[in-house]
Amino acid sequence: MAHSFLVHAPDDVVGVAVQDIDPGPAVPGKIQSNGSEFTLDVVDPVPLGHKVALRPLASGEQVIKYGIAIGRATRDIRAGEHVHVHNVKGERWA
Repeated sequence: MAHSFLVHAPDDVVGVAVQDIDPGPAVPGKIQSNGSEFTLDVVDPVPLGHKVALRPLASGEQVIKYGIAIGRATRDIRAGEHVHVHNVKGERWA
């Protein structure tokens, strides 16, 4: 399976696009730390290097990447949605 996004740690709530991702069902992804493969229904275009939500995130919830909090959702985010500065505020600059 060619992967469209990678997840760095099993507890991450976002994956990182390794290519531009078009919206659609069953987009393939892989968890790097354990090799697990899975699919995700993607609802927005996600550019290379940007994040995609692996599950719904509530407004104010921490966004976990690399197993650490990188920011907080500034609004509710759907599973499969593009995650970037339009819906996350970085913890470092909060």
